[in-house]
Amino acid sequence: MIPIFFSLLLLKSDPELYNSAATVSNSSKLSCRAILEENNLDISKKMAVFSRKVYLFGALLLLSCTSSVVRADGDDGDDGVTVETVEDVEEYHTPELGPGKSHLVEHFDDINSFKKKWVKSEAKKQGVDENIAKYDGKWEVQAPTRKIYKDDLGLVLTTEAKHAAISTLLDKPFEFKDKPLVVQYEVTMQEGQNCGGAYIKLLSRGTNTKADLRKFYDQTPYTIMFGPDKCGNDNKLHFIFRHTNPKNGTIEEKHSKKPTARLDDIYKDKEPHLYTLIVRPDNTFSILVDNKEVNSGSLLEDFTPPVNPPEEIDDPNDKKPENWDEREKIVDPTATKPEDWDEDAPAHIVDPNAVKPDGWLDDEPEMIHDPEATKPADWDEEMDGEWEAPLVDNPACSAAPGCGTWKPPTIPNPNYKGIWRAPLITNPNYLGKWTPKRIPNPHYFKDEHPFKMTPIHAVGFELWSMSPMLLFDNLIITDDVAVAEEWAQMTFVPKRAKISRDSDSVLERGLKYAGENPWIYAVVIIGTFIIVGLVAYACFGPKSDSDVDAKKTDAVVEDDPHQSDGDEDVVEEERPSKADLEGPGDADNVEAEPVTTSEQPRLDAGDGDGQRKRKPRKE
Repeated sequence: MIPIFFSLLLLKSDPELYNSAATVSNSSKLSCRAILEENNLDISKKMAVFSRKVYLFGALLLLSCTSSVVRADGDDGDDGVTVETVEDVEEYHTPELGPGKSHLVEHFDDINSFKKKWVKSEAKKQGVDENIAKYDGKWEVQAPTRKIYKDDLGLVLTTEAKHAAISTLLDKPFEFKDKPLVVQYEVTMQEGQNCGGAYIKLLSRGTNTKADLRKFYDQTPYTIMFGPDKCGNDNKLHFIFRHTNPKNGTIEEKHSKKPTARLDDIYKDKEPHLYTLIVRPDNTFSILVDNKEVNSGSLLEDFTPPVNPPEEIDDPNDKKPENWDEREKIVDPTATKPEDWDEDAPAHIVDPNAVKPDGWLDDEPEMIHDPEATKPADWDEEMDGEWEAPLVDNPACSAAPGCGTWKPPTIPNPNYKGIWRAPLITNPNYLGKWTPKRIPNPHYFKDEHPFKMTPIHAVGFELWSMSPMLLFDNLIITDDVAVAEEWAQMTFVPKRAKISRDSDSVLERGLKYAGENPWIYAVVIIGTFIIVGLVAYACFGPKSDSDVDAKKTDAVVEDDPHQSDGDEDVVEEERPSKADLEGPGDADNVEAEPVTTSEQPRLDAGDGDGQRKRKPRKE
């Protein structure tokens, strides 16, 4: 409100300025040229004064707005609202958790620590060509290609179309007892993903040393595999756990149902995404992407194949009897074809009642050669054959019912019956669909607690991807959901918030800032009035010296379009000398300087009120 008050005070304190502004407003219906001719120097002087005060007002307005911004950023205010500064938002601190809160936490910001903990695989993949069997994909700790924070680093798979594996031991093994398992990590597909995975494997007990980690490959036993995977249009978000049969000790992979939400964007938007898996002791699970649940269910009910096998199965030794009749309907063996059934009768016959319409032109063809067509000049009959004019519709047929040979139409044959077939009847010997007998499943068991999986001792990435530069960051394995949420608040949440702010357009940020600071609207309104004033000044204000010279004199300039040989000579009147201006006391001592025809007289401000002076034109 201070800028508005100041502008009103400025106008009211100067009647001349106020009247000038009123004059401009009342004259808005007239053209700029008409106003100049009517008011000449009067309005020009007033507008010049008005423009100078407008500039002063704009400077004070800018100072006032700057002070307001400083106050808004620097003061907490009485309402307790704290405005974050840009430096505070963009400053990055490596996240830290208190001791004992996790089984593993990794932010990849400490390269020396990373080299001590993580081990690259030296194994070879089995069942593939020797040239591609080796795990020779390259892993590096580096900053993202799209820098969000200066010192934030991540684990990057820099190569494509190569097998790559890297792993580390947990700080302490995870035992599936009475606490949930929470696995959470970030993935940034920096160049999108065409085909390949970005999932993590939680390695089972038995992978206990760094020597074991150097042998990490696709057949290394794992307890859980979790994360995104894509090839072509098949987009997956894996949650696979390996279940041990309590009856015979065999291990079988159990695959969760598909997520309920579409996840296409995570493979192509090239932004970081947070993947969270929660497996609870009550056999329920939840999968979150960017802290939003996309899948949930039960370990007992929502996996394929199911954890517990059926109690009964089909008897593999039971076979269908040879005389078992499964036909519900059969052809009536007693049915015979009626004697009047004519299978040779045609489906359509000529309409016996049809009559040729009057006026039918039997001798006129439907198409004739175009009488206006001419043979092309470059037509070669030896190579192109005999030339014939193209066919066009016969104009004689347009007014007639038809042309050419008339044929009566056909109609369905009322005597047509087609091929005779005997009707179907219910099979008196029908025994129903045969199914084998059900017997107790010899492999049946009932595991009420599939949550109690094989303990986890290590974690690793074993991948193959057609897209390089996959970045992994901020991995945590814990038994407390609140700790994982705390970790996300320190890592992923501020990162996504900064990305959102950086991606906002200038207009969006301006509207958002204006919504938070209503005084901005007052500034915009005042700024609009300033622009209108500047436009009015440009329209009604005084011309520059060069323009005044051109208007106040008829001096010849280069390439004067109005110059002609027929113009009459105009004798220039003598211009007052310096002595004349200084007074009669020095008139006798100073001789007046004549103005030569090659000089153009300089007009000071206000010369337009004097008599016009013309220079002689060249003959």
